[in-house]
Amino acid sequence: MPRSKPPPVDRDRLLTHLGGEDYQPASGRELNRQLRVGSGHRESFRLLLRQLVEEGAIQRLKGSRYRLAREKHLVEGHLHSHRDGYGFVVPVDSSGPDIYVRRRYMHGALHRDRVQIHVTQEKRGGRAEGRITKVLERARHRITGVLERRGRDLVVRPYGNSPYEEVSLPEGAQGDAREGMVVGVELFRYPSGEDIPDGKVVEVMGHTDEPGMDLKIIIRKYGLRDEFPSEVTAAAERVPTRVDPGDIEGREDFRALTTVTIDGETARDFDDAISIRRHENGGFTLWVHIADVSHYVREDTLLDLEARERGTSVYFPDRAIHMLPAALATGICSLNPGVDRLSQTCIMEIDKGGRVAPATVVKGVIRSDRRLTYTEVAHCLAGDEAVGASLGNLVAQMELMEELCGLLRRRREQRGSIDFDLPEPVILLDDRGEMTGIKPLSRNIAHKIIEEFMLAANEAVATLMVQRQWPTLYRIHDKPDPLKLEALDAVVRPFGFTLPKPFEDITSMDIRRFLASVEGRPEENALQRIVLRSMMRARYSESPGLHFGLATRRYLHFTSPIRRYPDLIVHRTLTDGDLWTAAHKDAREARTKMLHSLAEQTGVRERNADSAQWELIDWKKVGFMMDRVGEEYTAIVSSVVSFGLFVELEDLFIDGLVHISTLEDDFYRFLENRHMLVGERTGRRFKIGDEIRVVVARVNALSKKIDFRLSGTVPTRK
Repeated sequence: MPRSKPPPVDRDRLLTHLGGEDYQPASGRELNRQLRVGSGHRESFRLLLRQLVEEGAIQRLKGSRYRLAREKHLVEGHLHSHRDGYGFVVPVDSSGPDIYVRRRYMHGALHRDRVQIHVTQEKRGGRAEGRITKVLERARHRITGVLERRGRDLVVRPYGNSPYEEVSLPEGAQGDAREGMVVGVELFRYPSGEDIPDGKVVEVMGHTDEPGMDLKIIIRKYGLRDEFPSEVTAAAERVPTRVDPGDIEGREDFRALTTVTIDGETARDFDDAISIRRHENGGFTLWVHIADVSHYVREDTLLDLEARERGTSVYFPDRAIHMLPAALATGICSLNPGVDRLSQTCIMEIDKGGRVAPATVVKGVIRSDRRLTYTEVAHCLAGDEAVGASLGNLVAQMELMEELCGLLRRRREQRGSIDFDLPEPVILLDDRGEMTGIKPLSRNIAHKIIEEFMLAANEAVATLMVQRQWPTLYRIHDKPDPLKLEALDAVVRPFGFTLPKPFEDITSMDIRRFLASVEGRPEENALQRIVLRSMMRARYSESPGLHFGLATRRYLHFTSPIRRYPDLIVHRTLTDGDLWTAAHKDAREARTKMLHSLAEQTGVRERNADSAQWELIDWKKVGFMMDRVGEEYTAIVSSVVSFGLFVELEDLFIDGLVHISTLEDDFYRFLENRHMLVGERTGRRFKIGDEIRVVVARVNALSKKIDFRLSGTVPTRK
């Protein structure tokens, strides 16, 4: 009699098995044996495991072993949502790092809500992932959108990735607003099921086509502090505009050193300045002078509390919202040329092989000889005689900097430090703030010089802090999520690449080697972006730890105290270092607890600023494309999904979707394991890195989405 085939394993049977008293966490392969999963059912069993992990019913542990989820993995925290729809939950008791929430697991929660989250994936030494199970307390919510009429009813259609398509306005709730106006709406009733929320207009912002309306909306949406309170401005104006001679006493005098700043053409605040000298043995001394903001912004003063609340400066294409008032940011704290300025100076001795000896950090006074731009330095080092003549004896200094930059870069590359050499967009605007074009920002040798010197100083100061055990804020970059690496591996396999396994043990050198292997290929930029998305986000921590991207365990932010609050904390630690050496255990523990809270807060401010900056750029791009419906462009396929092709317009950095329904020449199947769309009749294929011609089909200003269709041109890259 033929042997009957084992039936497929259903959800209840699997959960019962995992809940057994004798069950020990097992891998998928071991579960196949334990449950006698037939060969014909193993793929569906694998998908069942993945589904239950995503739902939070079971957990995937290190080594791809599975167990039931436990109640201890329910955490309360505050949600911080991202412009792309996902979010992070910061635990209320500061019991651990923030928890990543995918868009589909937000479950109607909004920015700043207090929520309960089920942790479904735990990351060793890094982020966790979870799904929101309950909204415990609603924050005060404002939504920005356009007032429209739906029959007899008034509604507001929100901008961006709101969880609601509309907000209903009861009679009289619109105030003085008229149809077509941009309004701020405060929600007072939240929906259940398929219902929509109710709100009332609390601000009438103007008409959609008014100049600067996009920035105004972004500022409101992200709660940015556009203006300084009058008392903070007054406090800044009381700060001296010149260095007091008494403040120089006890400081090391670097004014005799040749010192320069190197920044962008439009920069107005100068955090850092450089001095360099070569020794007879081929080595170098490098001085990295950083503005001593901590001298003027004392802890717990009005200026400090405002800077702490802001956390960071926010940079938009045509303006910035600064962390510090202008009297400080572009005045006494800025290392302007030809005037005395107070500094915290990191002094590094570097041998001819690029090895950095233990550094010293001292309080100093400098006088910058010249304010240089990246373009000016790059032209000088490229041999531009006119620029060289204008720089005079500074040319020799630039040449030394270039040489030392090369040494430091090679040392960093040898240990596995990762560089994503992706072009960045520069938005070109007219007088009304409307986008007129876009160009790539090419990183020239001057950018690389400053980058290497700042990285070296940050690492040197972190090493000093660790050795002396002074409490401060570090910059951490956790190892990539193995699940994301598994997905990345599936994407790169069709191109003939594989990532080292097990994914839990991957190193930055492995990633670096992979990036080197795709260099020069048509799909290079697309694959680099996919790799970048698989990386964890860097964060602040009160404890030193791995910085995966830089391949170091000692790193912090020291070099930008005008723009980043954590750098200001590091400067204060350096100032008070001897006090912390002798501090009582209780004082050190209290400081560490405060730093933990501050790390979470500044991380939230950083993410908020990043989201605001990128959303405004998306807005500018959409506005730029509004009048270009029907125009044809060359595009590169950046991602292939079941519902179509995501593409990026060549040289414009503008993304959009070619929906599969618009591919009318054939019926296309999505090959998930090869990340490819294939036509059943023609065999035509679309994959990452293909160059295609597309036509702008539709532009949605509210959702900031652009749809394309093929122009009929067959991809030129196969």
